[in-house]
Amino acid sequence: MICLRNYCYVVIFLSAFFNCNSAICGLRSNSNSVKSLEATTYYIHPVLGNDANKGTSKALAFKTLAQVQKLKLKPGDKILLANGEIYVGCFNIINQQGNKLKPIKITSIKWDDDDNAQPAIIDFKGLEQGVLIQGCSFLEVSNLQLTANGYQALDNSQKMRCGVLINNLKQSLMTGICLNQLIIKDVYFENRGYKRGAEEVKSANGTQKYGWGIKVVNESKSLLKNLTINNCTISDVSHTGIKLTGKAQNIRNVSIENNRVKNTGGPGIQMSGVREVYVANNLVDHSGSTSDSRKWGRGSGLWTWGSSNILIEKNQFLNANGPGDSAGAHIDFNCDNVVIQYNFSRNNAGGFCEILGNNYNCAYRYNVSVNDGYRIKGKNGAFQEGKTLWLSGFQGTKATRKGPVNTYIYNNTVYCDSTIVPKIAFDNTSSGILIANNIFYTECNFKAVLGDQYKPDTENSLITENVIFSNNLFASRSSWPTEASIKDTNPFYGNPVFSGIEKKYINAFTPKNIKEIQHQGIDIIAFPFNRTKLNYPLKMDKDILGNKLIGKPNLGAIQPF
Repeated sequence: MICLRNYCYVVIFLSAFFNCNSAICGLRSNSNSVKSLEATTYYIHPVLGNDANKGTSKALAFKTLAQVQKLKLKPGDKILLANGEIYVGCFNIINQQGNKLKPIKITSIKWDDDDNAQPAIIDFKGLEQGVLIQGCSFLEVSNLQLTANGYQALDNSQKMRCGVLINNLKQSLMTGICLNQLIIKDVYFENRGYKRGAEEVKSANGTQKYGWGIKVVNESKSLLKNLTINNCTISDVSHTGIKLTGKAQNIRNVSIENNRVKNTGGPGIQMSGVREVYVANNLVDHSGSTSDSRKWGRGSGLWTWGSSNILIEKNQFLNANGPGDSAGAHIDFNCDNVVIQYNFSRNNAGGFCEILGNNYNCAYRYNVSVNDGYRIKGKNGAFQEGKTLWLSGFQGTKATRKGPVNTYIYNNTVYCDSTIVPKIAFDNTSSGILIANNIFYTECNFKAVLGDQYKPDTENSLITENVIFSNNLFASRSSWPTEASIKDTNPFYGNPVFSGIEKKYINAFTPKNIKEIQHQGIDIIAFPFNRTKLNYPLKMDKDILGNKLIGKPNLGAIQPF
């Protein structure tokens, strides 16, 4: 659930970690029992180790990852690799159980005083994954580097390359898994020089074999929950950087924070069939990259599908590329209560705000968007227009079109320079649209286009009831297209006066024209309840820079000074 704490929005994990079972964790008087429960530290060194050793000290280190996989680990056990060393193979961690107070930890350390700080490297070239976590709970994996640049001998039975794969196959709970400070780069299924066909990028998610960064899959009826992916760096993978794939929202309570995801062939971060996810303070740059012919070449910085209660805040989504979608962050169909706030979105081909069909109670608020939506349909292979605002009726190729319900777009600052014609598309099956208190300062006038998810929306000047479009600032009276199906009932016109916008920082979009901005907004009110309850407050107490908001709402994402 998304809730209010000092007017800063955080996700409250609804499912707590399992408490430690006293029969397992409690110490008994029998000395043999006490000894059996003592945690053990194991060491692995690919040069100095020997698999005939016990692995319990540096002098007696194991040599290979495979040897550790034979162990039945206990709560509190540690697996230590050597900084800077290369381990060839994969690390399968299967059915290992720590507990909340004593998780199992896997990391790399300085082996000798003169070692550098570079983490241990797992090279899983030609293998499906570098680290496999399956059937585990209370496990921490940190300070490792993972890479797999193609194969030496092709194995067509393999489905992918994946830096870290967390997979729940059995009918049992997985909980308390933490990935921290991992470096995942150069993960490709194919060898260098492989070129994908031109049609591959037009498929919904790609049909061929790719390399992924971190992939979380729950194929069980049981939950996979309490997962953290923090402080990781993922770059140059041929598809998605961080991907969550659940069924019936059986992945829950996830934190994705402080990661750097760059140059991915697909989306930076993507989630399907999940619930209660917090995504904050991440940098996603050049998703949908085409820098390598093995990359897919299409992807939003982040997108959600079939998910509930998702809070996406304080991220940077930059330079998304692709002939379709490829917005900074977009909400695909069948979601509810997805909030995108306090983000900086810049130079994303697909646009700023994209919300597809059958979504309920979704919001874009207090974001800054700069030069988003520059893509032109029919140019350089593009099959969709880039758009500043897009509400689509698409909810699957076989389903009747149905636009999003109860959408809140307010207090955003949107700027486009003279190189971009900003475009808008509103499916006439949308219901409940609030667009208020935004700054839409564009040097070219907006253009109304048809939504084009596989096939164009029906052209119709009518729009569903429950539209609040008011108190937005435009550059001029001609900015908003006369043929648009909805129009601002109380628009403002003028220059917000930004300075230093060539630097493309958030602070540069602090408006200096106080008279035009300050207290010119309206209070945001909720639409009537419609199937899915709004579960977050609409009133905010801080702007994108953390400045306290007092009195009647201002226009834009940054209050003027």
